[in-house]
Amino acid sequence: MKYCVYMLECKDGTFYTGITTDVSRRLAEHNGQFGKGAKYTAGRRPVKLVYTKNCKGRSEALKEEYLIKQLSREDKVKLRQ
Repeated sequence: MKYCVYMLECKDGTFYTGITTDVSRRLAEHNGQFGKGAKYTAGRRPVKLVYTKNCKGRSEALKEEYLIKQLSREDKVKLRQ
């Protein structure tokens, strides 16, 4: 199964990073179109997708997610597509 790391920019300018196998579905969940999304993004809607990276598997995606979460805000801004 292919995994993808994604980063969202929330309405308040903060970033949220996660992994998924379906970016479109996950984005819709974060924006409250269906499902719960994440507690963090629920109060910061709408969110927009600003970065994605395809990974070979879950383990690689989790490692990449961790690395992105360690970046400074300035570096996350540079990552935006």
